[in-house]
Amino acid sequence: MNNSVLDLVGNTPLVKAKRLLDNPKVELYFKLEGQNPGGSVKDRAAYNMIKSALERGDIDKNTKLIEATSGNTGIALAMIAGIFGLNIELVMPENSTIERVQTMEAYGAKVILTDAEIGIEGSRDYAEEKMATGNYFMLNQFANDDNWQAHYKTTGPEIWRDTNQKITHFVSSMGTTGTIMGTSTFLKEQSAEVQIVGVQPGDGARIPGIRKWPQEYLPKIFKPEKVDQVIEVTEEEAVKMTRRLAEEEGIFAGMSSGGAAAAAVKLANSLESGLIVSIVCDRGDRYLSSDLFKK
Repeated sequence: MNNSVLDLVGNTPLVKAKRLLDNPKVELYFKLEGQNPGGSVKDRAAYNMIKSALERGDIDKNTKLIEATSGNTGIALAMIAGIFGLNIELVMPENSTIERVQTMEAYGAKVILTDAEIGIEGSRDYAEEKMATGNYFMLNQFANDDNWQAHYKTTGPEIWRDTNQKITHFVSSMGTTGTIMGTSTFLKEQSAEVQIVGVQPGDGARIPGIRKWPQEYLPKIFKPEKVDQVIEVTEEEAVKMTRRLAEEEGIFAGMSSGGAAAAAVKLANSLESGLIVSIVCDRGDRYLSSDLFKK
């Protein structure tokens, strides 16, 4: 029995790929972050950012929170802010799927939509301008150490434990980079041999949740030395693998998870042996109004 929905954040399952691999000497496991109560890996960071800010006294119930998001972090923040009785305003590009907007609103958040043409960078600029008025507090997932530390405290230890310390490669899409930074830090402390593989979109590819940031918007929590290899994936590869995950593995996920899985399969087919863990960062039901699953 759990005292709160917050007790359900983390300890997500690992499942083994059954049909995607051609290399019998490599094991590929998917970590199903859609099993978190808010439906994504971002529950971990959102919970740690809000809880830590409350404990330090940075915020209280009179604070107006504001945050720019491409979706999953916003949903997680809306859910957790509601549980703590906090007021939150979320800013995202106007081309975000309606499922994301409505889910945030269902949790009680106010949602502001910014021009799709300037993307998440425009949402970040809007949030910064609002914060500069002095009436808001921004958790700032892109520069907040509580983001990556959530994964140092939970995601990394879970993977190490659940693979019986046999993991050889960790694969994660890179957006805010909190997941890969925190998990890398923990896993490298256990074994310097574990290879950390980041996934980015190829030139011109638009994959929600994965970014190749312009230098001025690069997340401040990102430390390139914590990533051993970067694999680029195309939009077509990400879409195709997202559909294959659902059809062949029964894993219903979003496009950034498909991008990570595409990179993980490429990696697996290049190795002589190994045990790979790839993050499946959310669930596919928040993309149904998009073209992702349309044939």
